[in-house]
Amino acid sequence: MPRHPVPNSVDDVAQLLASQQYIAGRHLATTLYLAMRMGRPLFLEGEAGVGKTEVAKALAAGLDRRMVRLQCYEGLDIANAVYEWNYPRQMIEIRLAEAAGQASKDRLEADIFTDRFLIKRPLLQALDSADDNPPVLLIDELDRADEPFEAYLLEVLAEYQVTIPELGTIRAEHPPLVVITSNRTREIHDAVKRRCFYHWVDYPDKERELEIVRRKAPQAADTLSREVVAFIARLRAMALYKAPGVAETIDWAAALAALDKTVLDPEAVQATLGVVLKYEDDIAQLDAGTVAQLVGDARGEAAGWR
Repeated sequence: MPRHPVPNSVDDVAQLLASQQYIAGRHLATTLYLAMRMGRPLFLEGEAGVGKTEVAKALAAGLDRRMVRLQCYEGLDIANAVYEWNYPRQMIEIRLAEAAGQASKDRLEADIFTDRFLIKRPLLQALDSADDNPPVLLIDELDRADEPFEAYLLEVLAEYQVTIPELGTIRAEHPPLVVITSNRTREIHDAVKRRCFYHWVDYPDKERELEIVRRKAPQAADTLSREVVAFIARLRAMALYKAPGVAETIDWAAALAALDKTVLDPEAVQATLGVVLKYEDDIAQLDAGTVAQLVGDARGEAAGWR
């Protein structure tokens, strides 16, 4: 039995995440509770910067579990994701056996294909944990990996096991809590999604985003935080190549606070747009007149908030 069992209710999940400064909506808390309670992987999809990876981090910290992270990328293969053999050490073992006159093929094979020559990568680390407190396995940005890797994941997600030809099948005694994220740069195969509980992580509404900023950037004045959130909401309504995520909202509030700003002003906005927007074409849309208009609208709206 894990030392830190899963929460007993949706409210407990929300409180666990909140204890790690992650403000979750009711739908996310419900999906996460069901995934943990029923032992299913959680598949989080959404725009970059909306807080998908932070869910796994908050979950690991709140449950006091180790987090094992597999960062996906193009060309990711089994040797980097699951395991590989320590070939230099195996060659040394073979040379030593030959020097000692013990070069029997069968005996060498039995000696060198053992656990002490196995290099465990993130997936195997998460499954082969001897601890009774299983880790949180984060498979981050799966959409960046190639499709053949998705096919390999099916055994892991369905059975919590991997097969190593030289050793056999390694099955998790205590399955990890699995969180998979995708920025949807390409579609993930249905076979993967069927094995998971799915949740689309959208931009938070303004009230929840304000609460996030208050927790993550407490150094920012409350008026500034409200105006920043209102301004960001207007940016997201524009036809931008990449709308700012929650991470950018937090960074911007903290950056403006570092400049000793307590309210938004057009000059400060122009000077710090690179904190919020990451493409020159997007920044070019915000000329002085547009910025002044957005600042005025944001300040007017924020003044009506509590």
